Amino acid sequence: MPSSTGPSIDTITEGGRVTQVGEGQEAEETAPPVMTFGAPTVGELLAERYELVEHINNDSAGRLVWRGVDVVLRRPVAVVLRYPGGDSATEMLQAAVAASRVIHPNLVGVYDAIDEADRAYVVREWVDGQSLREMVAADGPLDPARATAIGNAVASALAAVHATGMVHGNLHPGTVMISDDGRVVLADARTDGADSQENDLRAVGGVLYFALTGHWPHGEAPLHGATAGHGRAAIPDAVRDASGAIAAPRQVRAGVPAYLDDLTMDLLDPEIAPPSSDVLAAELSRLDVPTDDHFLEPTGPLRFTAEPGEEPSPLAVAGGRKVAVGVAGLLAVALVGLLIGISMLGGDDKKQPTEPVARPSSSAPAGAGSTPAAQVRKLTIQDVRIIDPVGDRREVRDAEKVIDGNVDEGWATATYRNNGKFGGLKKGMGVWIDLGAPHTVKSLEAVLSSPGASAQLLTGTGDFQSSKSGDTQLVASYTTQIGQPFEKHNGNKMTFVAFDPEQKYRYLLFWITELPEKDSGDGWKLEVQEITVQGS
Repeated sequence: MPSSTGPSIDTITEGGRVTQVGEGQEAEETAPPVMTFGAPTVGELLAERYELVEHINNDSAGRLVWRGVDVVLRRPVAVVLRYPGGDSATEMLQAAVAASRVIHPNLVGVYDAIDEADRAYVVREWVDGQSLREMVAADGPLDPARATAIGNAVASALAAVHATGMVHGNLHPGTVMISDDGRVVLADARTDGADSQENDLRAVGGVLYFALTGHWPHGEAPLHGATAGHGRAAIPDAVRDASGAIAAPRQVRAGVPAYLDDLTMDLLDPEIAPPSSDVLAAELSRLDVPTDDHFLEPTGPLRFTAEPGEEPSPLAVAGGRKVAVGVAGLLAVALVGLLIGISMLGGDDKKQPTEPVARPSSSAPAGAGSTPAAQVRKLTIQDVRIIDPVGDRREVRDAEKVIDGNVDEGWATATYRNNGKFGGLKKGMGVWIDLGAPHTVKSLEAVLSSPGASAQLLTGTGDFQSSKSGDTQLVASYTTQIGQPFEKHNGNKMTFVAFDPEQKYRYLLFWITELPEKDSGDGWKLEVQEITVQGS
């Protein structure tokens, strides 16, 4: 029988290393030969669950990359096989387990890692789309808003990785994927002892530079991409002067805002200490303006180091010395939060910092006439309660566990028989949240025990007594749906976004309408492990 080393196994890392196998990675000329004896075939079912559909190609390490389907959850997957298994595949499997613990909407998800002795394979999220390298090669450099949104997503993904003490170590335009629905995904983390979080941050500057100019500032770029069938064209090197210094994006291409140009060059300057990944993500989030909201010409800089008498910027606290962003650009994004400028599903890792440290500078010119940007942060949940208007009240315990910061335990429903709609006994159950005061809400994230649940996010205007009759009144009055509903959500995290920025909410109801089936197949049950709300 295959032995699974999936996400239930403790994370094993060496020297802070995490490795993921890139999906559809182009094979290097020096790739080792792949054994063909017992090679997989179309239609083969691995671990009685993963059906192989199409051989995409081999990656640079000689591993076979297949497109497959999880026949249990009916979702597409990427299957990366290695010959042989056993001890020779230990590093790959252990690294996959480590990667599976870093869950973030901008990181490729790792679902399973299995050793069959003669071969081993890792099952991962399948991403339909193209790499940043392919996008720029096909369409040319990106507009500043799009480049900023991609940089924001990449920095947010790195913040989740760095929060665990690990590094990515393989960030370049070929490992930044843009899915067909606009989601930005960072793939193929593959590091060694020479890699560092600082190198990751320098690479963010490289990604921004490439997105804005179509050139790579770090010398020879890796040739392999993250998808198949698009060749191995090398990325052009940056424009350099006689001394080898690279030209700034504004010198290569007109229309790049000064503050974005300065931030990119600061990240590439080895003499300037970069900010931490969470600070950088917060800064790029504030710059992440929708494409139809044009960048404003800056009227004053927010500097890494402040002039005498000025309030230092968050990047000055993080370290550095040069311009990060124009004040007018900051004022233009007063309602922009931690959401990226592209469509995004899921949430970030439990250890990722949620309290942003970026604030507007106080050095705005007199008479600017704008309100400082609202600070997006993790909102404090003042009260939480389980809502069950039909049950016998045994399931309303442990509500406090969904806001205790521990994703290893939470509130759980009972096990229901017959079907996932609470056995036909009730229309749903929910977690009621009191934020203590009205707030602008940017997102609500619920960490769940397993995929396959359905839920809605509702709001109302009042509190009700904790009782069956009180719960009945609450459910009857909470009819305004906000965010987006999830029907058969296929991840362990639900993230509700797209809130009305003109509305403020105090009371929220995370209303569960359908439960996932237990792995044992003996009923339907769900545990809500943690709920967090971001807003201002």
